[in-house]
Amino acid sequence: MESVRSPETEPELLPEVAALLANLNSGFPDVTTRSAPELRAIIRSRRAPLQWLPAMRDVRNLTIDGPGGPLPLRIYRPHHDAGALPVIVFAHGGGFVFCDLDSHDEFCRSMAEGVGAVVVSVDYRLAPEHPAPAAHDDMHAALRWAAAHAPEFGGDPAALVVAGDSAGGNLAATVALAARDRNGPSIAAQLLLYPVIDDDFDTESYRRFGSGYYNTAAAMRWYWQQYAPHGTDDSRLVPTRADTLAGLPPAVVITAELDPPCSSGDSYARLLTEAGVAVHHRRYDGLFHGFLTIPALTVTRTAREEIWTMVRAALPV
Repeated sequence: MESVRSPETEPELLPEVAALLANLNSGFPDVTTRSAPELRAIIRSRRAPLQWLPAMRDVRNLTIDGPGGPLPLRIYRPHHDAGALPVIVFAHGGGFVFCDLDSHDEFCRSMAEGVGAVVVSVDYRLAPEHPAPAAHDDMHAALRWAAAHAPEFGGDPAALVVAGDSAGGNLAATVALAARDRNGPSIAAQLLLYPVIDDDFDTESYRRFGSGYYNTAAAMRWYWQQYAPHGTDDSRLVPTRADTLAGLPPAVVITAELDPPCSSGDSYARLLTEAGVAVHHRRYDGLFHGFLTIPALTVTRTAREEIWTMVRAALPV
């Protein structure tokens, strides 16, 4: 359940959250002043070395035939005794413009271990070199591949999950629609982590938290310009453009109060519920966009455990 706070009330920040936000606000580059290649190079240069933790039973890097050419995937199988595990097909965030398999390696490992699932991480094509719907098409191709090949890596094709954080949450939501409308594959659940649902910049969260909280309204406008230079009147880009949300798989929708896209994520959870979709919705007050990929935060570790439990509950018994 989400809490209710008066619009006039200032958010209450835990000391560790306030300190981290200050560092992020001062250290993250202004994306609107950089080219996409330059931005990617800056972000990669500031990334800590990978620790390859938590340890997995097996991690495989492979490349499949995607709609735009070779499509890299990374498959994580955790140390679980069950024969066939659920399969989570995951799209990373990064404004549709940056991040990759390495940027979300620790998060995918944590999700695989915490849910007890095989995770298939998708290195989809990035904007602006590959505008929409390229990323959506890659994610859908990866889902189809995972459904066809799940038994080869210990996965259960009857327990498929589409998942993503931020821009990846958009891709998970739109691919859930595509799977419904294009004869599969059948999806058991969708996991949307502070998803970028649409390009409505006039919501309450954009007005209140559009600057000073790491992810900014200006950055979000820039991301959409890179990803959708020809507009967003297409359900492959914005899921609420679909004629109906009925018939979609159960959803776990996670939002963060201090995130400009928060209101749209909250609204999407409500629209799914009104369409008859089973929804677990949790808004984390006093937290910001991207917090789930920062394991050093105490609140992140707690939130992850809560979310993994929600995902398990959304899956078929």
